[in-house]
Amino acid sequence: MLTNSTTEADKAALRKRLRAELQKMTPAEQSAASAAACLLLEQQPLWKTAQTILFYAPLPGEVDIWRLCHDSLAAGKTVCLPRYSADEKTYIVCRVKDAVHDLLTGQFGIREPREFCPKISSNRLDLILVPGIAFDFDGHRLGRGKGFYDQLLAALQGPTCGVAFDQQIVGRIPTEPHDVRLSCILTPTRWHYVNGPRAVLK
Repeated sequence: MLTNSTTEADKAALRKRLRAELQKMTPAEQSAASAAACLLLEQQPLWKTAQTILFYAPLPGEVDIWRLCHDSLAAGKTVCLPRYSADEKTYIVCRVKDAVHDLLTGQFGIREPREFCPKISSNRLDLILVPGIAFDFDGHRLGRGKGFYDQLLAALQGPTCGVAFDQQIVGRIPTEPHDVRLSCILTPTRWHYVNGPRAVLK
């Protein structure tokens, strides 16, 4: 059985390796891969039926799904993003109606909804798009190490989709009891249901 210190050391080593892999991608390669991931997501029944979607504001090295945020707003879908709550010391889900004017750069350098954007109930989400450093096809995710997304995911209800470049998929991610498994994984070349589509599309 792995100790917590061993698991953390394994996670740190994996983060270092994956970041090095991502740095090898040129901006043009990242852009093309992100566009391919967006197109593949748009083909999925889960995406087509989702009316309330939690997006993420992509950072360098993450799949850029921002076009879908604009398209969803134009289509009349409910678009949400995480906002850090200093009072609660965690992220909460807020609705945005304008992908430019409703956002500001938050405490951790990530775009997030402004204070006037209303909080959304955790059980209203039809799809939750999740960034990360690495994923495996068992639905495990390796984040940046602060634990904020794990806290957020534990409080939410709805299908969760890890979004990654193909280079970010690994055979196995070291896990801890608090880690939350995802429902499906999206890369530029693959859509994968962790427990089969029936577990999600029901």
